[in-house]
Amino acid sequence: MLKVVANQVVLLLDRNVAIYPVDCQHIQNGYIYFKDDTCIGKSADTIGEEEVIQWVLTNKKRAGATTKVFPNAKCLYLAIYIDGTVYGIMGIYVEKKVLSAFEYSILLSILGEGAFALENLENEKAKKEAALVAENEKLRANLLRTISHDLRTPLTAISGNASNLCSHYKILDDVTKEQIFSDIYDDSEWLIQLVENLLSVTRIEDGNMHLNKSLEVLDEVLDEAIKHIDRNKTEHQISVINNNEIVFAQMDAKLIMQVIINIVNNAIKYTQKGSKIQINYGNKGNKVYISISDNGPGLSDEMKKHVFEMFYTGQSGVADGKRSMGLGLALCKSVVEAHGGFIEVSDNIPSGCIFTFYIEKGEISINE
Repeated sequence: MLKVVANQVVLLLDRNVAIYPVDCQHIQNGYIYFKDDTCIGKSADTIGEEEVIQWVLTNKKRAGATTKVFPNAKCLYLAIYIDGTVYGIMGIYVEKKVLSAFEYSILLSILGEGAFALENLENEKAKKEAALVAENEKLRANLLRTISHDLRTPLTAISGNASNLCSHYKILDDVTKEQIFSDIYDDSEWLIQLVENLLSVTRIEDGNMHLNKSLEVLDEVLDEAIKHIDRNKTEHQISVINNNEIVFAQMDAKLIMQVIINIVNNAIKYTQKGSKIQINYGNKGNKVYISISDNGPGLSDEMKKHVFEMFYTGQSGVADGKRSMGLGLALCKSVVEAHGGFIEVSDNIPSGCIFTFYIEKGEISINE
């Protein structure tokens, strides 16, 4: 916008013009726009002119050549401002020739229109920033509300079961005790997974996620991930299949394990007991793929559009409705993309769905 203003003044006066943008009352590096177009946008030399430029910024009045304030300056300086806000300082190389009343009147009109346009740009920017702040506040409110709800349910169950054990331990039979211990363990494991997801999402959203990538053997990562999968995995048929090739990948093993755990736990949560969950992996071009499929009820086309969005939980008659925070798959997408890969979901014919993600392939270098 300042460049447009400068070029209009060059056309009006047929003289070289310098523009010094102002940001938060600080003068930025200036640029010269020449009347003969030999060097558009050349960096301006402010040596010896700093004082007059600062004076114009402070007083919002013209100064410099052809005026009584700093008359020995190289240029006539004017502020581009409106409602007390200065957006730039213009220097006109007048060469000691006073501007005519007509030239000066048109010049002020150009500067005024330019300042008005810049104010509109700033207002638009402020509106967008305000909308972003409002959206972030809404996100925080949703996060707090969802966390409060999701934490309260398992914590209440843990507290109730622990209280029951403390009060009636001696009269409870072994089967009941074992079930209560199992419920406490499941609830605490779910809470741990929730906290891990929250911490990872927070780091990624804040830009503080640092990947500790190294060359890993994929089947070892999968084996370790399966050890940490939901205890209810015994109620489902989980199998790992590959074509007997050793697959290497460049990854942060801990985060990729979290992706695998989240997807498999989702399959366990949202499918019927006895469902088949299959993990396939291998090389595909310069990528490594991991595909996790199930034969559950699957996802509608509408749900597939939003399944990787934070806080999106969709609808399912199988899932435990009180534990559907909607962070797991959003985290998976963020982690995979941080690895330079991508994740997708598709239908598993005749029923169920398939989550597949791709990350960078690893290469072994042998030094002889």
